[in-house]
Amino acid sequence: QLPQELLKEVTPRNVLMIGPTGCGKTEVARRMAKLSDAPFLKVEATKFTEVGYHGRDVDQIVRDLMDVSMSLTKKRQMEKLRGEAKLLVEDRILDMLSGPEYSGTKGQRESFRSMLQEGLLENQELEVDVPENLGGAAGKDGDGTVLAFGGDSNSMNVQAMTDLMKKLGGAGARGGRGGPPTERKKMPISEAREVILEIELEKLLEKVDLKKEAVTAAEETGIVFIDEIDKICSSRDFNSKSADASAEGVQRDLLPLVEGTTISTKYGNVNTDYMLFIGSGAFHAVKPSDMLPELQGRLPIRVELNGLTEDDLYKILTVPEANLVRQQIELIKTEGVELRFEDEALRQIAKTAAHLNRTVENIGARRLHTVMERIMEEISFQAAEMEQESEVVVTKDLVKERLSDILTKSDLSKYIL
Repeated sequence: QLPQELLKEVTPRNVLMIGPTGCGKTEVARRMAKLSDAPFLKVEATKFTEVGYHGRDVDQIVRDLMDVSMSLTKKRQMEKLRGEAKLLVEDRILDMLSGPEYSGTKGQRESFRSMLQEGLLENQELEVDVPENLGGAAGKDGDGTVLAFGGDSNSMNVQAMTDLMKKLGGAGARGGRGGPPTERKKMPISEAREVILEIELEKLLEKVDLKKEAVTAAEETGIVFIDEIDKICSSRDFNSKSADASAEGVQRDLLPLVEGTTISTKYGNVNTDYMLFIGSGAFHAVKPSDMLPELQGRLPIRVELNGLTEDDLYKILTVPEANLVRQQIELIKTEGVELRFEDEALRQIAKTAAHLNRTVENIGARRLHTVMERIMEEISFQAAEMEQESEVVVTKDLVKERLSDILTKSDLSKYIL
């Protein structure tokens, strides 16, 4: 909606999230990508090493994002074309049953069609030519060849080599001239329908320029979430330079990526000017000001998240649709046992989790998993032996009893030197 001359100049404002572990930094970004149906990639900053060292370069981030974008685009296009492909499937099955459309009488073909629609021919067996790489993600065909050469499947040289191998392999394969190699399988119509649908979808997708669409999606709506960005900072208090290959150097390599550069991938060149980068870290040992000044400038929006309080933990237990409590109730229901949590018990769980976070180590909402598993340990084992439709109620006293030993241990751990 912006004027054309402004459009090129406006770049997204990258974000730096600061907050203790387990307070929902990653979850916020993941939900954001899901809502906008954008290609989203979460990477750990510590996985990368600076250029020249053995390991992964930061360019790999964009290549991985392109893979995500490609599969998203393919999925979206398949949904669009599914209706068209379903109409073709019926004709393909009729061709196999009564020969091609121009041979045989029209009446015979129509009688087969009505029998097919009524479901009378579901068990009739057909011979179908199935491509060997059916269902492989677009652009990923032939990755086996890549591994044989001992290369990275995203490198351009290896991609060219793979294409050449596919052409050479395809020409002499059973699929005939230049087509993908196929194998003939016998299957009933009920199963063949799905397989033929896949084949028809692949054929229809060949007419769509998936690569171009995927590159555009990644360039314009791609979101990259760089986790643990504080682990690649070294404190400025010590004047000694860090010899760690995945520290300062990675920050230097990230600079052009966040600022905007062009990276060559197997789908073509991808420009990172308009991608949104979100950095996140706990920043316990270092401060955001310990990052390279240039990188700080490229993450202009600072969001500070507070640690979770007892009330927050209680909300996490009760408010989300697939909360921990509901998960446990449904899991125990599979054994035919009804599980019920009293509200006081949930308050006690939140209180204990908050207390443990304060006294032992603050691991945020992940602490709820620990506490919940401790309570459910006995119940999960006993549920299999219980009678059908019996009810188990988790009360405040039960919670206190199960968690008493954790609390005493944590009290003692303060005094052990």
